[in-house]
Order: sequence, then structure tokens, then C-alpha cells
Amino acid sequence: MSVAFLFSGQGAQSAGMGEELYYAFPCVKQAIDKASTLLGEDLTELSFVENEKMNWTPYTQPLLLSWSYAFSCLLNEYGIVPEKVAGLSLGEYTALVSAGVLSFEEAVPLVQKRGRFMDQACPKEVGAMAAIMGMDRDIIEEVCRKVSIDSYAAAANYNMPGQIVIGGERRGVEKAAAILKEEGAKKIVPLSVSGPFHTQLLKPAADQLREELENVSFHMPSIPVYSNTLGKKFKNKEEIKQTLVRQVMEPVYFEDMIQQMIQDGTDTFIEIGPGRVLSRFVKKIDKNVTSLNVQDQKSLEKTLEFLQVKV
Repeated sequence: MSVAFLFSGQGAQSAGMGEELYYAFPCVKQAIDKASTLLGEDLTELSFVENEKMNWTPYTQPLLLSWSYAFSCLLNEYGIVPEKVAGLSLGEYTALVSAGVLSFEEAVPLVQKRGRFMDQACPKEVGAMAAIMGMDRDIIEEVCRKVSIDSYAAAANYNMPGQIVIGGERRGVEKAAAILKEEGAKKIVPLSVSGPFHTQLLKPAADQLREELENVSFHMPSIPVYSNTLGKKFKNKEEIKQTLVRQVMEPVYFEDMIQQMIQDGTDTFIEIGPGRVLSRFVKKIDKNVTSLNVQDQKSLEKTLEFLQVKV
């Protein structure tokens, strides 16, 4: 069995996340309490009950990183150590922490700044995103290219077979969605997001992040970390730093990345963090691999049982 950890991205947050495991396991509580100190905010107050900050990007990002990292520490205590790690967008930072590239202490405030840069890069009323179901990627890319002559739109997330998210200027996204509907897309879902993430409209955020990353210490990964911008594993720490800048304004190739991890021998994926979105993506990408998740007591027990770990 070759195990990889996958870390949740923005959008996975929900009220009550982490509460069971926080009170049940000291290592989870320790990580969250440390993050609370780093941010000057009580993360349990931001996580256990519905509130506006939970869904505000500058807080969503450190919240998700902290919980995902805490759950991975818990699995490590049970002797479950991955051979490879990856994440969806923000989740890539958690993967880098778990592989020793970034310290938890530096990563928590870093992703809060990243969230702020992304939130401020493009006014909410200017940008938009929409998920396109059941349409070939070549057709989506071609439609976006034609639409962009008048109003910018581009593929932003290649999540799984049959699901690609587009983003850009609101008019461009709406026009592209309408054309793709006529072309035969099975379903189109407008997304409620604070900006057109992973598109060129986020370049101001990428420029700010580039400056911020100069103040952060990068180390060689202890295990392979896969990039959802490159669709393959990182070569070295300099490539990681450069790609994190690109990641903000370039597409997420999650499907391509998972395919590469499977080609490299991974047969068991454990999604770590709130939600089960990545687990569903993985099963759609390749139904022959095992897809598990850890977000609460029940999912933890199921994962430990599958891996034949004694509790």
C-alpha cells in the first residue's frame, strides 16, 4: 500500500469543523491553540459556530490549514505517515508544512496574508466563477479564448473528468457559460466565491505574495510534494517558491496531478481536513484507487480500521 495525504482547499469550511477531534485529542488541541496564538484569534470560536469570518478568505485560509495540519499530526501519532503529499490550492501549503518545507509557525500568518492579497486583488462585483459539468476541456478552453476578445474568461480548475471551473470577468464568464450550455454542457453552476481565483485577474495578489515569500524560510521536502499548478512533484525548494506565486493566478490541474501520483505508485489517498470534496474527485479520476478521509471521529475510525491500525 502506498499512501498519500491530500489537504483540503478553500470552500471546505463549515460550522463545527474540527470540534470532535479538538476535544478528543491533545495533539489537535495543541496545534489549534498554537495557531490561535499566532493569529491573535480564537480559532475554535471561528470554527465551531457559523460566523462571517469563517467564510472571509483571510480567515478561511489559516483556519483550513490549521485544522488540516492538526489532523495530519493526529494520523502521524497513530503511525500513519504518507509517502507523498499534495493539496488543492490552499491545501498545497498544508502539504508543504507536513513535508517540512515550511514551518507551521510561518505558514499560518503567511496564508492569512495570501488570503488578504487574493481578497483585495479583484472587486467581488467584477469577477465570477462557474463550474462546467460534462464538457471536454478543449471545447471549454476554445470558448474562453473566443469570449476573451471582449471580456476575459479562462479555465481555472481542472478538478476531475467532467468538471472544470472557469473564472474571469463576470460578463466573460456568463457569456462563456451560455455558449457552453448551447454546446451541450450537462450542467453549469455559478460559484459563490470572493474572487476569480486562479486566473490572471489575481496577478496583483501574486505580485504581493512574491514579495512576502522572500521573508519565509524554505527547506527541501522530506517526502515528495506534488504541485497542482505543474501537475507533478516539485523538484526543489526554489521551484516551490516560484510556483506558489504562479499558483494564485494560474489554473489548478488537480486531475492531472492525481493521475501523476497514481502513475508514481500511489494507490491510497487520505483527504485530510474538513469536507470530502477531494475524495469524490479522486474516485471520479480513478475508481480503482482507495479514497479515505479524516475530518471527525467517525471518519478517523473508518480510516484507522481500513489501514488496520489498532486504536
